[in-house]
Amino acid sequence: MAGGFEDFTEAVAKASGAARVAVNTPDLSRVAVLGGGVEGRLLAALCLAADADVTLFSAYGAEVQMLRASSGVTIRGDGPVGTYAVDRDAGPDSAPSIRTTAELDGAVAKADVIFLTGPVHKMRTYAMVLADHLRDGQVLVLAPGRSLGALEAAWMLRIGGCKADITLVEAQGLPYWISETGATLTLSAVGPVAAATLPRGRSDVLRGLARYLPDLVEQASVLESGFADGSALVELPALLLGGPGLEGAGAPVPMGGVPLDENETFASLIGPQHRAVIERLAQERRLVAQAFGLRNLPDTDSWVRTQAGALRGAGARGIPDRKAANILMRDGVIGSFVPLISAAKLAGIDVPVTQSMVTLASSILGADVAAAGRRLDTIGIEASDIDSARRVMDTIAGGTRVWTQT
Repeated sequence: MAGGFEDFTEAVAKASGAARVAVNTPDLSRVAVLGGGVEGRLLAALCLAADADVTLFSAYGAEVQMLRASSGVTIRGDGPVGTYAVDRDAGPDSAPSIRTTAELDGAVAKADVIFLTGPVHKMRTYAMVLADHLRDGQVLVLAPGRSLGALEAAWMLRIGGCKADITLVEAQGLPYWISETGATLTLSAVGPVAAATLPRGRSDVLRGLARYLPDLVEQASVLESGFADGSALVELPALLLGGPGLEGAGAPVPMGGVPLDENETFASLIGPQHRAVIERLAQERRLVAQAFGLRNLPDTDSWVRTQAGALRGAGARGIPDRKAANILMRDGVIGSFVPLISAAKLAGIDVPVTQSMVTLASSILGADVAAAGRRLDTIGIEASDIDSARRVMDTIAGGTRVWTQT
């Protein structure tokens, strides 16, 4: 085993006996949201609707200016409908509003819970730069964490020098699908979302988050929630595979007809042939998960319902535009498929369909996105055999201060 793996294992083993700083704040009422994109704006509005004190950080001037120039974040559809003000002057008669800032340290200093939003590469950056700014008892939420996202964030925090006893939450999604039109977000309810804490067993944190993310379903550990990530295995076949040879599930449109907007849903992209590919991808994921001791992953129907949404009506997911689709494909490769391929290699298991989807996505995106993927060896797990990897991953999942320095 490589020295980095041994050092990390030793650090985790020492830390696992340290006294835990209990996180018994069921309301988690002071919130920092990192990122001013659509997910960040949604979370800021959801938290303000639940009477939280909300600060939204963005390093991008255009995001902050757009928020400040609008009347606020407007929500339609499902969820807490209304307009949530931004940067309103505080006063005895003024309604609470979302505060914006470009100062990261100020945003997180007093926060009970910190939401990391945006694509995988932004979450990685946040985890690294947060290392010097965290204190005992804070909660970091990755939504979606995808496959082994919490383990990667813990490693980034450790190499960044973090010594605080915090709780990482890996949630495999947000409560709503989002359709964005200017400052207006139209929401469609998603349903149950798998989630776990790192260290494992901090159920009090998930109970505290329920006011903002009401449909979290606790998993035994971040290993279980990570392998239960079915995002890419549903999204990439739907986004990459089209044409007359692969008919979707949408309602047929007569010659000369115009498809109805309500029938243009993500689920309508998935026909029988797509389902066959999805089933193969799901089989490969289950096989690798079993090698790591996990046997109760969702069935394929559950993965499709969770990630594609309803075919039409309530719970339907919209079809992303080209920019959003590219982000989904990139994140699917980096944060879902590559971790599985890395784990499969260690277990000696072939995953040819997963690998082929990575190759196809990279060809379309015009870059070898797999090179930036989340692999076991890049998050401190440089094991030479699967038994060693299982032991260290389980130790990390159950440890107390998993990023403590030696």
